[in-house]
Amino acid sequence: MNAIGMVEYNNIPAGILAADTMLKAADVKLLTAQPVCAGKYAVVVGGDVAPVRASVEAAASVMPEKLVDSMVIPSVDPQVMTAINACSEIESVGAIGIIETFSLVSSILAADAAVKAANVRLIEIRLGRGLGGKSFVILTGLVAAVEAAVRVGAGLEEVQGLITSSVVIPSPAKELIGSLL
Repeated sequence: MNAIGMVEYNNIPAGILAADTMLKAADVKLLTAQPVCAGKYAVVVGGDVAPVRASVEAAASVMPEKLVDSMVIPSVDPQVMTAINACSEIESVGAIGIIETFSLVSSILAADAAVKAANVRLIEIRLGRGLGGKSFVILTGLVAAVEAAVRVGAGLEEVQGLITSSVVIPSPAKELIGSLL
C-alpha cells in the first residue's frame, strides 16, 4: 500500500454510502470507516494510487452536497496510518509540536507534510472523536525539526483556512508526556 484516500461527510448515512461506493469502485483496502463528532463520517482506504484515486472520486460524487472534504496522498509516509490508529511506538520524547485543524482531511495532509519535511516522529493524529469535529496532530523530535515540521504542516497550501492553531513546546513536562503517549 503506497497511497491513502479519504472522504469526510457531514452526514452519517451519506458517509456509509460513500464507504460502500469506494469499496465497489476500485480494488482498495478499507483502513477505517467511522462516525466522528459533530455527526460526520470519515472513510480512509489504501492501496495503489490509481485505484485509491478512483475510489475517492467515486465516493465524492455520492451526495456531493454532504461532502466536507476529500484527499488522496500518493506516497503517504508510513507513520501516518500508525498515528491515525494511535499505535505509534515512541521511545523518547523531545520537543512536541501540535497542529489543530477544523477538518479530518486537513489534519492528515498536515501530518504527512510535516513528517516528510523534518526528522520527526508522529505520536498521534486524532480524527475528530470527542472534539466537536476538530482534529489534531502531535509530533516529537528535536526542537528545530519540530519547528520546521509544524511550519510546513500548518503552512501547506491545501490546508489554508482549516488550521485553527499550532504550537511547539521545546521542553514538555514529564507528566504531560505521559498523558500524550
